[in-house]
Amino acid sequence: MTAPIYWNHNTAYHSWLVRLAAEQQGDVLDIGCGDGLLAQRLAPVSRSVTAIDPDPVALERAGERLAGLRSVDLARTDFLSFDPAGRRFDLVTFVASLHHMPLRPALERARDLLRHNGMIAVVGLSANKSIADWLWSGLCLPAVRIGSWRHHEARDIGVPTAEPHESLGEIRDVTADVLPGASIRRALYYRYLLTWRR
Repeated sequence: MTAPIYWNHNTAYHSWLVRLAAEQQGDVLDIGCGDGLLAQRLAPVSRSVTAIDPDPVALERAGERLAGLRSVDLARTDFLSFDPAGRRFDLVTFVASLHHMPLRPALERARDLLRHNGMIAVVGLSANKSIADWLWSGLCLPAVRIGSWRHHEARDIGVPTAEPHESLGEIRDVTADVLPGASIRRALYYRYLLTWRR
């Protein structure tokens, strides 16, 4: 049985990540891979994809989806415990996974796992704490509803979720310290996009 291809507020940004991977054409670390849909999409444009997730059910589904893709390795582990065995990466991706872990240590670890000219790319969630946060969420609502209707959003794909704790302002402050010069911008579907090149 073929694993389903679906659309939700996270997969809406897969094409952006695939473009970044195609530019790098190198080794990718996909952190919090869930059921493996992003890893499946990254594999054709990358030298290798290492996909990690601590959830055994999600990783089993990823294994089924990615069976036969020789360039993809799966590992059941959380990121801060991940053993790269000396490997470094050209692209490190977080899709709705960074807020599941301590922000500063995760960004520091991702930075340290990059090769020269490697890139971190985050599709992240932040908490609404300021007036600007709530205003942006309100402005996004019509587009979010239209997008969800148009693409037949798959709301629950059976992977663990968590609520974000840091606001975008707090994320910007930590990121500026750990990844000087990083780009962070608000995006649709209640997400932000972060990029940084080593």
